Amino acid sequence: MTVRRVLIANRGEIAARIIRTCRKLGIETVLAVSEADVQSLPARLADRALCIGPSPAKDSYLRIETLIAAALGSGADAIHPGYGFLSENAGFARRCHEAGVIFIGPRAEQIASAGDKLEARRRAEHAGVPLVPGAPIGSHAEARVAADRIGYPVLIKAAAGGGGRGMKRVDDPTALEPAIELAAAEAEAAFGDGGLYLERFVSSGRHVEVQLLGDGRTVIAVGDRDCSVQRRYQKLIEEAPAPLLAPHMRTAIHDAALRFGQALNYVSAGTVEFLVDGARDEFYFLEMNARIQVEHPVTEAVSGLDLVAEQIAIAGGEPLRLQQADVASRGHAIECRINAEDPRRGFQPSPGTIVTAGFPSGPGIRVDTHVEAGATVPPFYDSMIAKVIAHGDDRSAALSRLRRALEALKLEGVATNREMHLAVLADPDFAAGGVNTNFLPRLLANTRQPDEALHGAH
Repeated sequence: MTVRRVLIANRGEIAARIIRTCRKLGIETVLAVSEADVQSLPARLADRALCIGPSPAKDSYLRIETLIAAALGSGADAIHPGYGFLSENAGFARRCHEAGVIFIGPRAEQIASAGDKLEARRRAEHAGVPLVPGAPIGSHAEARVAADRIGYPVLIKAAAGGGGRGMKRVDDPTALEPAIELAAAEAEAAFGDGGLYLERFVSSGRHVEVQLLGDGRTVIAVGDRDCSVQRRYQKLIEEAPAPLLAPHMRTAIHDAALRFGQALNYVSAGTVEFLVDGARDEFYFLEMNARIQVEHPVTEAVSGLDLVAEQIAIAGGEPLRLQQADVASRGHAIECRINAEDPRRGFQPSPGTIVTAGFPSGPGIRVDTHVEAGATVPPFYDSMIAKVIAHGDDRSAALSRLRRALEALKLEGVATNREMHLAVLADPDFAAGGVNTNFLPRLLANTRQPDEALHGAH
């Protein structure tokens, strides 16, 4: 079935990015917007914008029946969920199917299998994919037995979601029960499910993930990414391919991701995430994100593909338009997430009005954003306002371009994390490549003059 009109059930930079691809493909776009986003740049870019409710996400972007009605009422034959919000909600994908609207993403049962972390672990184990030693948390007594068996420190995780919510590190038995209670409350609030599991905490881990595309018959790997620069389990810098990854490790990780995707007969774009334990020369399955990722532009830069266009083609019933042998990687790409957050206040979100907006351009530079001068950054949603992506013939060239691009970036009116990114790029460990997830917390803790080095002099 040819997709002719798409309702975009999302906001921000991903909405603008989907609109650009649809326009290139000659597909009409209808953007579902909350009251806070009626005057946004994506609302003006779309062929039509429909207000679906008040500003809080629970009253707008998370209302399944409202979105289905908007799609049917506007004559849209497909819905693209972007990332976040309802993108990994199996019930939403199922309702789209019931309503006769194409869901541009995986099948409902695949979302359910990937989204339930315990079920995903079972699937991974069955597919022969290495797992971090772990166990589901039932009672406190069971958790104590499992933690003693695995060995401290352990990491508590939400079974029904990710993004750092419901995630707690526990270093000794006395802290276990309070951490479980806190994690369960956070998971219940974020995902409506307080289920938890725990696993070994890998202190020297790198976060490496593999981009997959599937059509229900064939699954291919479209390269890997390193997302190890994180703060509070939130990714901030991503690059492709993963630097300084041993060839045997890269091959093994790709093979494991493919086995997992094939076990699900996966459809659309998805990412299988792994933790690479450099000290043990091992890697472990973390989770699968059954959606387009925030960091997909770095894969697009090195592969030459438009992953959203591939999603749309697959959703329309086309078989994969390329095979594994067709996938090539050219050069290196790095992405920085620019967030409206205040480093002086513990990186708290910094909503407000953007007074000045100047974005870099030039060879090898891409900026995905939804803001401009005069735009309001509302307090209701994620604080990311732009992504700056640099592509070069090699990692050194990409780093140089990214540094110049960040120096040229000008956003005034809200606080941002630009200076933190520049501090990361200037760090010799990051420049050498292959840092682990401890890198950014260590850099922030060891900076002797944070106001100047990480926050910017004023």
